[in-house]
Amino acid sequence: MIFVSLLNVNLFGQKLKNDSLPATKINKFNYKALIIPSALITYGLIGIESDGLKLLNAEIKEEINEHIDEKFTIDDISQYTPFLSVYALNAFGVKGKHNFKDRTIILGTAYLIMATSVHFAKSSGNVLRPDASTNNSFPSGHTATAFMGAEFLLQEYKDTSVWYGISGYLVASGTGFFRMYNNRHWLTDIAAGAGIGILSTKIAYWTYPFLKRTIFKDRKNTNGIVMPFYDGKDYGLGISMSF
Repeated sequence: MIFVSLLNVNLFGQKLKNDSLPATKINKFNYKALIIPSALITYGLIGIESDGLKLLNAEIKEEINEHIDEKFTIDDISQYTPFLSVYALNAFGVKGKHNFKDRTIILGTAYLIMATSVHFAKSSGNVLRPDASTNNSFPSGHTATAFMGAEFLLQEYKDTSVWYGISGYLVASGTGFFRMYNNRHWLTDIAAGAGIGILSTKIAYWTYPFLKRTIFKDRKNTNGIVMPFYDGKDYGLGISMSF
């Protein structure tokens, strides 16, 4: 389960202003950008009922399990690495496409879309995890978070260097692999999670111009933090902003 928490702390202990970097042109809607995430989500959905894909899931699980000595839960951390990299890069002076306010609103919007979608799908579905622990395997929330962040990193830094985005997608792909390695998800769960994560970020960028003109207009200075958390049971993303 994924939750959004509010934390009243400043990022890196600093007051971050909206004028730290001029906002640049936001991506316009492009239907072609829907192809890959839609295909991934569709593949995952078909896998819920398809005997052929269920068999493929089982074969992949068996193949991976043959090479597992012990669990390696780096995926609990790596899911957050792509989007946190955006803030780390900015903290070290590598400016991205948007300032703190703009990118945090975009990230918050993407996370809200992603978390709501994952929660609804998990609540509505009845897919047993590979380790038989629960019936909320579909889709993978860790993978959705990782790919949401990878697309966020790509969009913020593709004009600086495409390698930032490629690195983010490599980490996200690794997160998905380790969800299978640790016997927590099927391949179809991973595919759907990746699609949801990518699509959530794309929607956030497409809708931000409207949000900026309406909800967030005339807001100049921003304090805030973006931070993952773990309460002993659930992982989540804490976002706090004050204007």
